Amino acid sequence: MKKIAITGGKGGVGKSTVAILIAMEMVRKGQKVVLADCDVECPNDYLLLNQKLKDKKQNTYSEFPKLNKKKCKKCGLCAKTCRQNAIFQPKDGFPVFIKDLCSGCGACSIVCPQEAIDTIKEETGEIYQSKPQITNNKSQNFYLITGLSKPGLEETGPIVDETKNFAINFAQKIKADYLFLDTAAGTHCPVISALMGADFAYCVTEPTPMGAYDLELILELCKKLKVPAKIILNQSDLGNKKRVEQIAKKFKIEIEKEIPYSKEIADAYSQGKLLSSDYEI
Repeated sequence: MKKIAITGGKGGVGKSTVAILIAMEMVRKGQKVVLADCDVECPNDYLLLNQKLKDKKQNTYSEFPKLNKKKCKKCGLCAKTCRQNAIFQPKDGFPVFIKDLCSGCGACSIVCPQEAIDTIKEETGEIYQSKPQITNNKSQNFYLITGLSKPGLEETGPIVDETKNFAINFAQKIKADYLFLDTAAGTHCPVISALMGADFAYCVTEPTPMGAYDLELILELCKKLKVPAKIILNQSDLGNKKRVEQIAKKFKIEIEKEIPYSKEIADAYSQGKLLSSDYEI
């Protein structure tokens, strides 16, 4: 099974659309495909595929620190250790845990010399499974996994990890040929969580200054994570692609595919009817 990430530093470049079209193309070729929407803060693959989030498979949980004030000596070591800056240590006061910034790594509990930090488990999100039905396809070997975080949650990397692990286990169970991981936009922790362990990544961009700028960031991230990357240039006929070509040359990567603007796809996208589209990329 190949694990392929569909990513892109800039939002709005058509990353999810490309992910769905590639997945559908593989299904039409007789492959068994799982598409995992790892943009857990704002998943939209199910909307573009006209699906409902009905079949919940599991909840996701994270462990957050809880202070035992009777044991705490206010040494401040926990705040110094936290890489997320999720612990505020007031002068001569007890440490304050900022849950919205906490990744649940547990480092504060480990380093505390007084063993004054316990953990509490809280629900942070949900994982859904659906089976989109592609028009004019008999095999229907297409499965969608959707991760969804609770509203207002700042640190969603652990939810991405659980969504990806669920998708990997499910894909292995059904002996899928491909697992596509549709990441969030940007280069932050949830994107890193989705990219890690991928066989390679399609980096989707557009021929605009911001598209090129963010493409360079995501290619640099893939390089650091040792994930081989390929470039897909979406809406390639609507702007100047010279800067994108320069970045591709800098990273010694070819532009794998150039996708021109398509009114058909734009209409299907806006109506949630990508499943009924026969468009091939």
